[in-house]
Amino acid sequence: MKSIVLPQTFYEHAPDIVGRALLGKVIVRERDGQRLTGRIVEVEAYFGIQDPAAHAYVGRTQRNAVLFGPPGVAYVYFIYGMYYCLNVSCEPDGLAGCILIRALEPLEGLETMAQLRKLPPGAKPKLLTSGPGRLCQALDITRAAHNGLDVTDASSCLRIEDDGYRVGGIQVTPRIGIRHAADLQARYIIEGNKFVSGNK
Repeated sequence: MKSIVLPQTFYEHAPDIVGRALLGKVIVRERDGQRLTGRIVEVEAYFGIQDPAAHAYVGRTQRNAVLFGPPGVAYVYFIYGMYYCLNVSCEPDGLAGCILIRALEPLEGLETMAQLRKLPPGAKPKLLTSGPGRLCQALDITRAAHNGLDVTDASSCLRIEDDGYRVGGIQVTPRIGIRHAADLQARYIIEGNKFVSGNK
């Protein structure tokens, strides 16, 4: 099956629905004429203004405006003074919701990913994109360059595609690495995938 870019309508649903549906899809990052790609194997859902762990919980601000629509737009933030994290907005325009991309199974451009991660050539693939900060380093994703990009645009340097891959089992766990609403079952992983981050 030829890869197709996921349309905006794909993201016009609640974060838990979109999060599950994103598993198995492919992030494509066009960089200096090269494709860096990875299959989404782990995500977390954030539920807007009613979710204490969500950036949208405080209401709309200049920083988080992307989360309030339209759907299918990259929301990139900086954390711990060190790492970027990639999210994609969901819900109908005007409602806040997003999916944090937590881990990828690297597919194309592994040597470049290792360089960007400052790892030696031939580094273990799991070290490249297993974790939200790692995957942003490996794909050279930053807030300045990519926040607000439309990932449903086929000409975008950052987009999400469906290549026909179908996920088997999906495991659901609490979200990790957060303080608020940490017991909410809103982390979705491809069951048995070795590229997921944190505790399996």
